[in-house]
Amino acid sequence: MFTTVEAEATVGGIVNDGTLNTAQVQTFKKGFCSVRHGLALIVHLCNFSISTQQMNMSIALPAMVNNTAPPSPPSISTERPPTDFQDNWNETLNEFKAVAAMYDWSPEIQGIILSSLNYGSFLAPIPSGYLAEIFGTKYLAGAGMFITSVLTLFTPLAADTGVTLLIVLQIIQGIVQVMLLTSQYSIWARWAPPTERSQLITIAVSGSVLGSFIILLVGGHLCQTIGWPYVFYIFGGIGCICSFLWFALIYDDPVNHPFISTSEKEYIICSLAQEDSPPGWSLPIKAMIKSLPLWSILVFYFSDYWHYFVIRSYLPTYISSVLQANIRDSGMLSALPFVSACICIVPGGLLADFLLSRKILRLNTIRKLFTAIGVLLPCAFFVSLFWVRSSFSATMAFLILSSATKSLSQSGALVNFMDIAPRYSALLRGLSQIFSYIAGAISPTVAGFFISQDSEFGWRNVFLLSAAVNIAGLFFYLIFGQAEVQDWAKGRCAPASEQTE
Repeated sequence: MFTTVEAEATVGGIVNDGTLNTAQVQTFKKGFCSVRHGLALIVHLCNFSISTQQMNMSIALPAMVNNTAPPSPPSISTERPPTDFQDNWNETLNEFKAVAAMYDWSPEIQGIILSSLNYGSFLAPIPSGYLAEIFGTKYLAGAGMFITSVLTLFTPLAADTGVTLLIVLQIIQGIVQVMLLTSQYSIWARWAPPTERSQLITIAVSGSVLGSFIILLVGGHLCQTIGWPYVFYIFGGIGCICSFLWFALIYDDPVNHPFISTSEKEYIICSLAQEDSPPGWSLPIKAMIKSLPLWSILVFYFSDYWHYFVIRSYLPTYISSVLQANIRDSGMLSALPFVSACICIVPGGLLADFLLSRKILRLNTIRKLFTAIGVLLPCAFFVSLFWVRSSFSATMAFLILSSATKSLSQSGALVNFMDIAPRYSALLRGLSQIFSYIAGAISPTVAGFFISQDSEFGWRNVFLLSAAVNIAGLFFYLIFGQAEVQDWAKGRCAPASEQTE
């Protein structure tokens, strides 16, 4: 692990060398052929794998139960797919019986299974951030990647054993996955120069969006052709491979990396030394509670993920009920917004870093500008869905544009915690996840209530409320958000009354 003492010693040695080292590190300011970009790609692959494992149960569950068409909410269209397609679907389901087990799970049990992945999510973020600082991200996140992948491989066996074991397995997976998603951010506190932070994090995060697209695209096809267990076998196997890559190629800091060049190492360390926030663990709780810039990020996480969870939970329902799409087409149509976000998220990070490195805009301006664009444009497209619902092409275009522009927020407020307190990046990521999970617990329930109360105007109310929450979070962030390292996050010691070791 890269300690504060090691950081100060290394930085001191570099600084004392004078202008020679400064010239040497300039060669690594640009370009993607670097160890840090390779590290971002490895994290990208791991996030891809985690995303597929988070969604594979949703894809496989209809093929795992006898009743593949549970009762629909009142707002859902009752139109059945074409007869010939329904016959083919029934034949496919009959083939499942020969290649995979099916279970008599009620809709209530199915709901518990799907939600059990989030039961332990509130417990993991804060301990994960602390453990990442103590033991290092390489071993903590790597172990989490391997454990959740192995549990994915055993999911079919757990389902055969009993629904209780399956739910327990899902809960454990959820805790381990949150641990991995939280702890990985401490890597960037030691690897990401401030002028490249947006692009490196967006490269890593885009793996989650790509995973959502791929599992929606191929998951249903796998269930229909070779059986639902192979959804877990294939993506669990991919996860195991990613965990081996993680252990082999990921290092907690550039100082201990065996293959990094001296020039790149010096460039990273010199860049991070300018922030006056060396890695370490001395937590000023009172100062953090009073920090409005921190609260602006947490509030924005809540408002932004309100929108996200509405989309993730009800997009297939909206496409099937409003656009009258059949089962064959719903997977592809639901995946299109995710692929648009995946395409746009990395260029957004590159643009943010370009504006910062060329000193065209200040970092605080960049974060707020990208956040504003990533909220206002998606909200406009989202609210307009109700009035263009009669047009298939317009609805899909607005959904795709909404997700594409929404991805710009990832280079704004969603990465801002790395700016204000890089030494506490894993902890703050954990705090932000708690706020996002609170939004995920509330927004689908509220949306379902609106839709069930009014089949005609329920969707309009869902869209308007989502936009209102998102814009409220944006205004709070624009007023109180900052991009400078906060005093409580710097290397200087805080008063003893505000610290906890």
